[in-house]
Amino acid sequence: MTVVTRFAPSPTGRLHVGNIRTALHNWLLARKQGGRFLLRIDDTDSERSREEYVEAIREDLAWLGIEPDGEERQSQRFDHYEAAFARLVEAGRIYRCYETAQELELKRKIRLGRGLPPIYDRAALALTEADHAAKAGEGAAPHWRFKLDHDAPIAWEDGIRGAQHFDPAQLSDPVIRRADGSWLYMLPSAVDDIGMGVTDVLRGEDHVSNTAVQIQMFTALHAAPPQFAHEALLVGSEGKLSKRLGALGADALRHQGIEPEALLSLLARLGTSQPVEPMVDRAMLVEGFDLSTFGRAPARFDEAELERLNAAVVHQLPYATVAPRLPQGMDEAGWEAIRPNLSHVGEAADWWRIVTGPVEQPGFDAETKGYLAEAARLLEWGEDPWRGLTGVLKEATGRKGKALFLPLRQALTGMDHGPDMAQLLPLIGEAETRARLVRASA
Repeated sequence: MTVVTRFAPSPTGRLHVGNIRTALHNWLLARKQGGRFLLRIDDTDSERSREEYVEAIREDLAWLGIEPDGEERQSQRFDHYEAAFARLVEAGRIYRCYETAQELELKRKIRLGRGLPPIYDRAALALTEADHAAKAGEGAAPHWRFKLDHDAPIAWEDGIRGAQHFDPAQLSDPVIRRADGSWLYMLPSAVDDIGMGVTDVLRGEDHVSNTAVQIQMFTALHAAPPQFAHEALLVGSEGKLSKRLGALGADALRHQGIEPEALLSLLARLGTSQPVEPMVDRAMLVEGFDLSTFGRAPARFDEAELERLNAAVVHQLPYATVAPRLPQGMDEAGWEAIRPNLSHVGEAADWWRIVTGPVEQPGFDAETKGYLAEAARLLEWGEDPWRGLTGVLKEATGRKGKALFLPLRQALTGMDHGPDMAQLLPLIGEAETRARLVRASA
């Protein structure tokens, strides 16, 4: 059987690290098995869904290199939900309810006060057709619940959590359709998984009880449920991540200069027993993906670690990959010289100004000016001008170490540290190198 996974975001905002991680893991699972990865836009909520966010989701996935093999939209599948709904009504697995949110909250508090689980008491099952007619006459529209089978214990072997068991009598019959006819998450998701041939669902552990309910929905619709795996949620360095998810959106991270490879390298291994390493080649991420390495403890997302990974990734990026983002005139030799000093590709422009000039030189004392004048006089442009220059200066002046190198770097770059001067000097060129030494010695 071909493995089919899916990522099902709601287009109510931009992608953030939590759902990027879900998308990535489902993509990796499909690629590892030679299967298919689907994007399903869960846009049944017409009030909150925005077309601009649909486009943003596609854009963010493309930036990350997480390319879906197909796309579906729930807003175009209402006929499938209606058909399933009708079948379940006929089978007696869906029933009408009328309680308000306030009434349900009161019932919940009463049950808690009696030491009972705060689940729906199924009072609506006692309503007769005459009661329903009376409600209709009052202008009350029902919402609809899926009736769990209390005689069928729910169990599955979770791909991360292992054996899972739920007593359906300890769960609320979920509302699947609102009084205005709109759909909630549970039934459309199950119907889509069936219709799209989804074989594996990998999602956050906050969906575990949803899975228990949906397994009964699959059974009621005479379909085999997918394989389920629930991973630990992400937390931040100070606890819950949700408070800062806006700052950790794909667009915000992209604006900060985070490379997609850095983000993927972190999220692929976060919460697993495998080491987090900077990997530019996505094939390595696919090859190493293994659900058996996932732990149960919350996975800690550390922005400082992401920055360290980003620098390591930048140091691996080839010129062809970054060329469109580099300053005009910067060639492969320039990139190779400057790359080791970068944390973000966007910093290349600042370093490239060392080559193109002008540079702001510090004030030198008379002795140092004399040394720099000697450097200008002795400069000969050969195959390795930096080593040639420092070699003759060492011989002529007796200087070595910092006293030999630092004044030259300061005069030529205006900085105390930076790219390897042996790589940098050929980029600056003979005439400009000599001019900078002369100017510094004046």
